[in-house]
Amino acid sequence: MALDRSSGITSPSPYLRFTAEEWGRLRAATPLTLTEADLERLRGINVALSLSDVAEIMLPLSRLLNLYVGASQELYRASDTFLGKLPGKVPFIIGVAGSVAVGKSTTARVLQTLLDRWPDHPKVDLITTDGFLYPNAVLVEREIMHRKGFPESYDRRRLLQFLTDIKSGMEEVSAPVYSHLVYDIVDEVNVVRQPDIVIVEGLNVLQTGVADDANPVFVSDFFDFSIYVDADVEDIRQWYIERFFTLRETAFRDPDSYFHRYAQLTDGEAMETATTIWESINQKNLVENILPTRQRADLILHKGSDHQVTEVLLRRL
Repeated sequence: MALDRSSGITSPSPYLRFTAEEWGRLRAATPLTLTEADLERLRGINVALSLSDVAEIMLPLSRLLNLYVGASQELYRASDTFLGKLPGKVPFIIGVAGSVAVGKSTTARVLQTLLDRWPDHPKVDLITTDGFLYPNAVLVEREIMHRKGFPESYDRRRLLQFLTDIKSGMEEVSAPVYSHLVYDIVDEVNVVRQPDIVIVEGLNVLQTGVADDANPVFVSDFFDFSIYVDADVEDIRQWYIERFFTLRETAFRDPDSYFHRYAQLTDGEAMETATTIWESINQKNLVENILPTRQRADLILHKGSDHQVTEVLLRRL
C-alpha cells in the first residue's frame, strides 16, 4: 500500500482525505462567530492561527460535530423512549490528542468556543487531563518525576471515574486542576454541571491502557468523537524550542514559576536545555506513546511547518 507521507496513513485507508481547501468548502453557510479579540484570547504561545484558518478548518469541523451531537441526542431519546423513561441528559464527549507544542490546546479552546455558540448545545466544557496527573510528591515518591506526561504519571482510575460519572448523567462532577506555573496539582476543582458537550484534551487520551490491566476500560471508550492534532516530529521539535524561548522571556520570569531558574539562561544555554528536554522526555513520549494512537482518532488534523493545517483525514463510518 502507498504511504501518505504527510500524515503517515496508508492508502487505501479507513480515512477520507481532504486538502485544507476541500475541507473549507464543507463549511457551507456556517457563520464565523469568532472575532479577532476572541482569537487573541484563545491562541496558544507561538501558535500561528488566523480567522481565515478558523473559517477554513475549524468551522467545518464545528458543523460536522454539531450534526454528530444532534444525531447522538436523537439516539439517546430513542433509547429512553424504548425503556419507557423520561429523556436524560448525557453529554457528548470529544477527545483531543496530540504532542506537546503541536497546538492541541488551542484547537480545543477554539473548538469549545465555536461549539458553544451553536444554538443546539449552548453549554460546552473543556477539561484537560493535566489535572489528572499525580501530584509531584507522588511522582517523586515513585521515582517517575522525569516521566511526567508519560502514561504512568496519570491517575488513570480517577480520570476513568470522572468520565464514568459524566456519561452517567450525574448533575455535578469535579475534576482536579493543574497549574503550569507551579508545575503541580493545586487545591482547586473544575466543576462540570451537565453540559451538552465535554471536550477532553490531553497527550494520552487515545491510548489503550496498561497491558496487564484486567478487563481494561480505556479513556477513549467514553468518547463520541476523537481528534488527533498531527505534525512531523521535526516541526513539533522546532515549535517546542521556540515556545521554550518565549516562555524564558515571559512566564519563567515569574518568581513563583517552577521553571524560574531558566529565565536567566543565555541563548546558547536555552537552546541546549530545550533540546535536551525535548529529546529525553517529549519526543520520547511522542514516539513511544502518543504517535502510535494517531490512527485511533476519528479525525486527524495534519499541520505543515507553519502551523497551518494542510490536510484533514476523516474516518469513514
